[in-house]
Amino acid sequence: MATKTTYYVLRERAVPDVLLKVVEAKRLIESGKVSSVQDATEMVGISRSSFYKYKDDIFLYHENKRGRTVNVVIQLDDEPGLLSLVLKAIADFRANVLTIHQSVPVNGIATLTVSIDFFKDAQDMDALVDAIETISGIHYAKILSRE
Repeated sequence: MATKTTYYVLRERAVPDVLLKVVEAKRLIESGKVSSVQDATEMVGISRSSFYKYKDDIFLYHENKRGRTVNVVIQLDDEPGLLSLVLKAIADFRANVLTIHQSVPVNGIATLTVSIDFFKDAQDMDALVDAIETISGIHYAKILSRE
C-alpha cells in the first residue's frame, strides 16, 4: 500500500534554518556557482548528511511568482544575431522563454514562435511586442494567445 504524501505551505519564519540552507545549497548547485555538494554545503554552513537527508523534501514555492504565458509569433529576416536580439529584448522585460520554434527560412525570412512566461513583476507584454517590432530585421510580432 502506497503511503499518502501530504504537503504544507509555511512562511519562511516557520521553516527550520537547516531546511532553508538546504534550499540555498540546491540553488547554488543548480546555478553552477559551485561545482559540488561539498562546496555548496560549506558555503551555506550545513553538513553534507543534512543536505542529502532533506534535499528531496524541500523546494521553493514559486506559485506566487508565476505569471501569464504568452505565445508570440515573429516574422524575421534570416540574419546572424537577430534571434539573439529578440531573446535579449525578452530578457530586458524580465520575462522567461519557455519554448522557441523557428521555421526553416524561405526566401530569407523565418517565422519564430516563442512561448514566454511573464512574471508578476515583469513589464507589460504589449510593450515587449512593440519593442521586438522596432528591432531592425523584424517584419512583425503578434501575440497569438495569452493564458
